[in-house]
Amino acid sequence: MYSIISRQQLNPTVVSMEIHAPLVARKAQPGQFIILRVHEEGERIPLTVAGTDPEQGTVRIIFQIVGATTKLLGEKKAGESISDFVGPLGRATETEGLKKVCIVGGGVGCAIAMPVAQKLASQGCEVTSIIGFRNRDLVILEEEFKACSAKTILMTDDGSCGRQGNVTVPLKELLEQGERFDRIFAIGPLVMMKFTVAAAKPFGTPVTVSMNPVMIDGTGMCGGCRMTLNRNGEKVVQFACVDGPEFDGYEVDFDEAMSRGRMYADFERHAYEETCNLLNKEVQ
Repeated sequence: MYSIISRQQLNPTVVSMEIHAPLVARKAQPGQFIILRVHEEGERIPLTVAGTDPEQGTVRIIFQIVGATTKLLGEKKAGESISDFVGPLGRATETEGLKKVCIVGGGVGCAIAMPVAQKLASQGCEVTSIIGFRNRDLVILEEEFKACSAKTILMTDDGSCGRQGNVTVPLKELLEQGERFDRIFAIGPLVMMKFTVAAAKPFGTPVTVSMNPVMIDGTGMCGGCRMTLNRNGEKVVQFACVDGPEFDGYEVDFDEAMSRGRMYADFERHAYEETCNLLNKEVQ
């Protein structure tokens, strides 16, 4: 069992937890993920490592309550435990040699982008961070990004905080004004990453995207996280859990990834509703 050291509600649907997992904390790097189960009969879900404290033996996870398992996890309190916490899995973010980068984060994807920005800044890299949310109430980690970035641009769809618009607006402005980055890291909804890649393409700026498809075992055996890359004119199948989760944004077939991501939407919604009903009955 893995103890929950702390729990913090970042916004109405996003929760941050510190989990006591010393072996994971000792090895995990930005870009990698873990797979957990809330209880012994629960489903496995992947969550990106949002930070570690090797001395305290803790791993930070930040997740959005969108399905049955995240609903159960979100109900947990500090001092309680979860059944399994396996990792680190996947490949760590490649940061060596980068001197100037742009981090583009959307929604809860900012939780994945933040440790990447922090590591780059610790290596002396100049970081520009563009983070976007639907509205003021959903903003998370703004101060953390400001602390590790030379420039932080906050965007909201409705203009209730920061600038109004999506994250590609300031990215295009910077590139058109002559800013040049060694690499852009785009992490967030698939459609956001797709259009970030499109915005960077005319300037030839390399773009790394972080993919988060359905994963079950985290070893590539189940095939659930397979994705198609268009590499040198050929279609290549790879697995996000072992070959990623980060990929060259110019190679990713985003349309296929979005289609696959919608396959289980109805099932997940039904499972979420059943879980909510069960938890309500327990409270009563």
